[in-house]
Amino acid sequence: MNEDYMVNQNVQLDELDEKILQLITKNARIPFLEVARACGVSGAAIHQRVQRLLNMEVITGSEFIVNPQKLGYNTCAYMGIYLDKQSNDKEVVAKLDEIPEIVECHHTTGQYAIFIKIQAKTNKHLKKVIDTDLQNIDGIARTETFISLEMVFKRQVPVR
Repeated sequence: MNEDYMVNQNVQLDELDEKILQLITKNARIPFLEVARACGVSGAAIHQRVQRLLNMEVITGSEFIVNPQKLGYNTCAYMGIYLDKQSNDKEVVAKLDEIPEIVECHHTTGQYAIFIKIQAKTNKHLKKVIDTDLQNIDGIARTETFISLEMVFKRQVPVR
């Protein structure tokens, strides 16, 4: 969605929808016929249900996940960004979007206006991104950086 804000739009899912979501979130490449067999319905029914879930934006497509470490991005860091003025946020976010090592960007409550995730090849690479790219963005007052030592787990929200 390309809106300035999101409205809580809870949708009603039945047991079949939940079973389909449990299966396809574990493996986005699972054939619909295999999902159909596991659910005890036809392949056409699965296709229709998945299409309906896409239309309702319960799911937003599928993707291949790149393992950053396999491409040499061994340093993961998070950064809290303080802004000079909150009114600078759109310009700052536009500049952050130009930095390919920034893989996530969030507006947040609390002490930071923006919180980002950075994938860098090394600590030296991270320092270059901070010193060369981030610190030269007008509107950023200061930053706080946290290096992740290890991701313990990552998961999707539970389907129930």
